[in-house]
Amino acid sequence: QLQLVESGGGLVQPGGSLRLSCTSSAFTLNNYPIAWFRQAPGKEREGVSCLSSGTQTNYAGSVEGRFTISRDSDKNMIYLQMNSLKPEDTAVYYCAASLVTYPATCPLTARNYDYWGQGTQVNVAS
Repeated sequence: QLQLVESGGGLVQPGGSLRLSCTSSAFTLNNYPIAWFRQAPGKEREGVSCLSSGTQTNYAGSVEGRFTISRDSDKNMIYLQMNSLKPEDTAVYYCAASLVTYPATCPLTARNYDYWGQGTQVNVAS
């Protein structure tokens, strides 16, 4: 079973930055579309960004221009660089992998992803 581990969450002031990381000890993440989702208390899980098994990316409108998803193949890591953070970005952030290779843009819907990490908490507050 594909196991994903997130790290990099924490407390940051509005306007600050954080970089989240996602890795797997058992699987090569290059082979899978990978997405970041987030879930705030009382809200549904929301797709934030995804990276295809190639180089295509997709972003939610609420984070476009502030967040960047990337891959380091040598380290088997997927990153989510988050800049200009806002209080409404506060949530538990999850990375997820899909067993399906999408020919076009990767999706930002949770039902399209098969494996999930445990999440990392991001708090944006002054």
